[in-house]
Amino acid sequence: MTQSHGLLGEATIRRVTLKLMPLLGLMYLIAYIDRQNVSYAKLQMVGDLGMSEFAFGLGASLFFLGYFLFEVPSNLILEKVGIRLWFTRIMATWGLITILLGFTSSPTMFYILRFLLGVAEAGFFPGVLYALTLWFPQSHRGRMVGWFMIASAIANAVGAAIGGMLLDLDGFLGYRGWEWVFFATGVPAVLLAVVVFFKLPSRPGDAPWLSADQKGWLAETLRREEAETPHVEHGNPLKVLLDKRVILLALLYVAFPLAAYGLSYWLPTVVAGFGVSNTVNGFLNIIPWIFVAFALWWTPRHAARTNETSWHIAGAALLGALALVLSVVAPSPVLQFACLCVAAACIFAGQPVFWSLPPTFLKGATAAAGIAAINSVGNLGGFVAQSVVPWIGDATGSKLAPMLFLAACLAVAAVLVFVVKGALRRDARPALPVRGLGERTR
Repeated sequence: MTQSHGLLGEATIRRVTLKLMPLLGLMYLIAYIDRQNVSYAKLQMVGDLGMSEFAFGLGASLFFLGYFLFEVPSNLILEKVGIRLWFTRIMATWGLITILLGFTSSPTMFYILRFLLGVAEAGFFPGVLYALTLWFPQSHRGRMVGWFMIASAIANAVGAAIGGMLLDLDGFLGYRGWEWVFFATGVPAVLLAVVVFFKLPSRPGDAPWLSADQKGWLAETLRREEAETPHVEHGNPLKVLLDKRVILLALLYVAFPLAAYGLSYWLPTVVAGFGVSNTVNGFLNIIPWIFVAFALWWTPRHAARTNETSWHIAGAALLGALALVLSVVAPSPVLQFACLCVAAACIFAGQPVFWSLPPTFLKGATAAAGIAAINSVGNLGGFVAQSVVPWIGDATGSKLAPMLFLAACLAVAAVLVFVVKGALRRDARPALPVRGLGERTR
């Protein structure tokens, strides 16, 4: 009986993974490309719109302001209407706005559309994190977040390859290269929205590809975990925004998007300084994201095997900070680029482990609001990265000096990991262990 139950569980998780994760990953891949395409469009767009690096970076960063303001409301709506309808809406609107960016004719229009792009996409990433709590037992979520985030590495690699080639279409059919960047990356989102509407079930009970036994096993397993794990669920889910643990996790998370977007926004400009063409620039930028994909695959698995979370987050942050500093002092462009590859991997490595922490004390609508709050506050790091990093570049005249700022932020985050984990341990009930990637965390 126990063996057959275990086989049923393995078959269920395998089935859900194969049916759900490729579609979610493809959605995130397109989302990330649409979010980062501006780093390539910038190489021509700055001159065409008559903007400074700082002014353009400020406009690009307005995406994160719109994202911040609308992320929690978006995730609460998602919890009410289901992931199928809300993800369809999100993808359709962000695709249309991305296409409109190709018709940008002034800095003001650019600012408005970047803000609206953030509003449109708000709730997607935390919505997926919340959806994983409905589809996977706790012990599997860290690995699923890792698989999901690998799509961001693939997106940066694909975006790097096509970004340079699209820029080299400059003049084709009368459009500038940067206009082609937005046209070609916005259309796939609109098309995929149709696929999502017809193919993505909102909950396990709606999945036609799960048998009745598989649905029953999954429902029973998730109910048992919920009963055994101490959770917080407020009558008004917005009250979770005042939860000390949510605030601490949000402050910690800021450093990772800040470093990630600062690096991905600035990397094409750094490589352009090597004197290569746009197409070569794009293909060289694939290399760091191969490192990132491996780190996202390996780190959550190692964390699960060792039942350790703190050093898998803090250690990666410290190594990333060191690599960024070395990229500034390295004596050759090849070594500079190699250090940036290592830094990119370290910046992303600890994030799947980090996202295993909120579901240990949040559930239901409170979890939807709490995860969205952590992600929205954290993504203000993207606002800082795409405004402060170009300002540092303008002020210093250096293409690598901004990396020192990002390194300092990562070092502070590494220290905060232990502050946050201490707070989580103090607030946990002594009789019940905190459940993380595996059966317990240290």
